[in-house]
This record gives sequence, C-alpha cells and structure tokens, in this order.
Amino acid sequence: MKTVKLRGVEVGAGMPKVIVPIVAAGRAGIVEKAKEFKNHALDVVEWRVDFYEDVFDTEKVLETLKELRAALGETPILFTFRTKKEGGEKEIDMEAYIALNTAVAQSGNADAVDVEIFSGDDVVRRCIDAAHAAGVAVVGSNHDFGKTPDKADLLYRLRKMQDMNADIPKIAVMPKSAADVIVLLDATQEMHNQYADRPIITMSMSNGVISRLCGECFGSSMTFGAVGQVSAPGQIPVEQLNTALKILHDALAPKQ
Repeated sequence: MKTVKLRGVEVGAGMPKVIVPIVAAGRAGIVEKAKEFKNHALDVVEWRVDFYEDVFDTEKVLETLKELRAALGETPILFTFRTKKEGGEKEIDMEAYIALNTAVAQSGNADAVDVEIFSGDDVVRRCIDAAHAAGVAVVGSNHDFGKTPDKADLLYRLRKMQDMNADIPKIAVMPKSAADVIVLLDATQEMHNQYADRPIITMSMSNGVISRLCGECFGSSMTFGAVGQVSAPGQIPVEQLNTALKILHDALAPKQ
C-alpha cells in the first residue's frame, strides 16, 4: 500500500488524517477562518470553492487561494468544487470545471484537487492528467445523498476511482438504517484489504457518524471534522474527533 504525501502530511500512515472544510462565501471570511484554524489540531484544509461568491471568476479564485495559502502556511490545501448533483452549492459547465481545476493545480497553491469521478471519463482524465502534470494529488470522489448503494456497487465505484488513477479514492453515502452503515464499513474493509494499492476515504453521512471515527479499524485514511460550519451532515467538532481517533489508535497499537 503506497501512501500519499501532502506537504508534511502522509496520508495512509498512522491515524486517519483530519480534514476541515472552509465554506465561507467571501474572501475575508475565507482567510479569517484559515487564521482561526491555527488554534485547532487538523491535518488538511478543504476549500469548498462552490460556496465562494466569485467562484466563476478564475482570477479572483486564484487570488483568494494565494491568500489562503499564506494564511495556512504549511497546512495542505484540498481544493474542491462540489457540483450540485453531488450535494454542492452550484452548477458548473464541465469545460469550466476542467479549466478551474487545471488553473488551480498549475498555481502551485493547492496540494490536492477533488475530481468527481462520475463526471464523464474524458472530463475526469483531463482533470487528473492536468493535476498530475502540475505535481498535484487528486482525490477522486463520489457522493450519494439519497442512499447507501449495495456493497458491490460501492466496491465498483471505489475501484473505478483507482482505475482512473485518482491518488485517493473517496466515497460518501447516506444511510437509512444502521445496516447501511455496516454495508459501507464492510465495503471499506474489503476495498482496503483486497483491492486498494493506495489510501481511500469512506464515510456514512448524517447518523452514520461512527464511520467518521473508526476509519483506522476498517481502512479509511482520512476523515472530516468541523470548526464551526460543516460541509456535510454528521461532521463533528474537530477536538472531539481527535479525541476519539486517538482513543482508537492507542487501543489498536501493538502491545509491547
């Protein structure tokens, strides 16, 4: 299993790494939130640019990203435009989506970009190739806010992300019962143990919050916490999340 380095953060080694989103609409709010993060233990910041009021002005996006980079120092940045169909705030033309992700990757101020893996294979390949050409990692993602697919479908989606050469496959699904959460966790451990050659991220949203805590047990390498606003249902405050992750990590550590 290879790991993925995002600046000083090695994804796929040790405890699951904690991602915290920024969902502010204006540049000042985005930068202020980044400064607030200095008081919290986290590993990666996700800029959810679909919340940004000037997202369709690439020059302003790059200017804000540069300020965000300065405010965060060496904390890695994951750049994400979440489309409306996958739970995001805005619609976007796919050519514009490719151009935006490419410009951000080439800027040198983001460490990873999120690419929605079911945006069409040509779109996905162009985004991933551009990111990799710029030395930027790709989180290949899929979000199902309506249901939890069956295990075979979950494995198909995760394996497609890997086949498309995403550095970190990620899937988030909505449970309708505790059994759905178990399906997600079972698919996670099977992907991790039998198919994955790289880190993966999985989560069951909303009442599936246990999946955000127990990734180390099943093979999920990252999880999402919150400092204030959340970007998806079920995210919990980062301090509580870190406490739970450490309890599990210490319990799983080999006894001397």
